[in-house]
Amino acid sequence: MRLRLAPALLIVAFLSSAATGAGAASPAAPVPNEAAIHLVNHRAVYDLSLARSEGTRSVESVRGRIVIDFSGDACRGFTMQTRQVTMLDSSESGNRTSDLRNSTFESGDGASFRFRTATFLNNVPSAAIDGTAEAGSEALKVKLKEPKRAEFQSGGEVMFPVRHMLRLLKAAKAGETTVSAKVFDGSDDGRKVYDTLAVIGRASAAPAADTERDKPLREGDLAGMRRWPVTLSYFTAGEGERTPIYTLTFDLYENGVSGRLNLDYGDFAISGNLTQLDLTKDKGKGDAKSDADCRR
Repeated sequence: MRLRLAPALLIVAFLSSAATGAGAASPAAPVPNEAAIHLVNHRAVYDLSLARSEGTRSVESVRGRIVIDFSGDACRGFTMQTRQVTMLDSSESGNRTSDLRNSTFESGDGASFRFRTATFLNNVPSAAIDGTAEAGSEALKVKLKEPKRAEFQSGGEVMFPVRHMLRLLKAAKAGETTVSAKVFDGSDDGRKVYDTLAVIGRASAAPAADTERDKPLREGDLAGMRRWPVTLSYFTAGEGERTPIYTLTFDLYENGVSGRLNLDYGDFAISGNLTQLDLTKDKGKGDAKSDADCRR
């Protein structure tokens, strides 16, 4: 996941590279009688570093951190707070520091969404983005309060981030290898609906080969938890062959936590190393199937 780490990452996705997915592993066999999906409440900290740099405006170093606080369930709804501070060093374009602060609330049934984003570039604030959205079967309706009052609609079925994450997990558990969906997360100027394509690889519960990163995911129950490699590409809405605006790759654990995070901006890519993970005990069910139980 902002995230769009999902959650993550939903979330980390405020971030282009060529479309990816070639070479994805064949799907794992569907698992019968799956229990309801449960997105665990957690606080995750990712330290950022430069993974790759190329082109005429190359980035020479990256430092920073992403902090994600995720909580809620299908009855109470889902709250997520994300902060991403990124320091880029480049002799060509100069040094710059961006500070992104994002807060969202998504109803348990995935029908309503509240979002607010504050952005600082070299400590200078940009106009805040603040609004609400309602997703129906035929259209998305968005109301903006800031930077100025406005309303707009987008036709078709559109998912908010948590609903999208649940869709990816259900697809992974069913052995599906691709998921296409329209997603709205309130990012950018609060007016963008993105076409997304997720490519899902084969499930694994074996210990991670890279022992130098994501150490909290190699401890306790997480060490043997199933996970799927996911490549998630975001596109400007439209038709025909297009290049992604950005691409996010990560390991998606079945409780909604993400590891092996990589954010690809095209000319350069950033690696996110999970250095801290705090899990919170909760009683939520996390799955859309529990919506009816919430109304009882």
